[in-house]
Amino acid sequence: MKALRCPVVELRQYTLHPGRRDLLVDLFDREFVESQEEVGATVLGQFRDLDDPDRFVWLRGFEDMPRRARALESFYGGPVWQAHRDEANATMIDSDDVLLLRPASARGGFPAPDAARPAPGEPAPSPPSLVLATIWYGHRSFDTPFVEFFEERVRPVLAETGGEPLAYLRSEHSPNTFPALPVRLGEEVFVWFARFADEADIDDHLERLRLSGRWREEVLPTLSKRWARLPHRLRLAPTERSALR
Repeated sequence: MKALRCPVVELRQYTLHPGRRDLLVDLFDREFVESQEEVGATVLGQFRDLDDPDRFVWLRGFEDMPRRARALESFYGGPVWQAHRDEANATMIDSDDVLLLRPASARGGFPAPDAARPAPGEPAPSPPSLVLATIWYGHRSFDTPFVEFFEERVRPVLAETGGEPLAYLRSEHSPNTFPALPVRLGEEVFVWFARFADEADIDDHLERLRLSGRWREEVLPTLSKRWARLPHRLRLAPTERSALR
């Protein structure tokens, strides 16, 4: 069986000072991609939030929790972060909104990128797509029976309405192996990601989903019983060097 890519994933949402996002994006894309991957992290994607001009969202993956600790110790204690941390931190109001996740099944992890990441300053080979991240909050764990329900009943409806999931993950409850960076504790979440050509493509999917009889009659009643609160959607535009485009 093919090894699962990035069995541990962080979904990181940063609230920034007004007008500072492009400064952080430029710094991140230039300095914080290869320098993290050299010490064992995988920068899965970094994004501008289309609905909040002062929010930066990114995904970081690891092979396991002990290697997460070693990678973060190496990066945040290393020369690149030390040289640029003041500049990065000056753009941020809050960087503690972090969900620790794991692929929900062997099929739920992020695939390898379709193309090599462009070098700093190099134009991307094709126009970027957009990514929709949907976060479901549960009042109990999204367990194996739920994952089976998602794969057998939910995913087909998402696919037929134009939102084929790219990856789907659930909460990872291992102890935080790098306490210097907080994560959100005590929450049960299920997060799925899909790729779209543009905003109109996202809107078309959501409208088709709303009108779907299968969604209303076969899927939504079960989902609604699971939800602790309404789902949250992030409409994300990849940065110039995002691997997920």
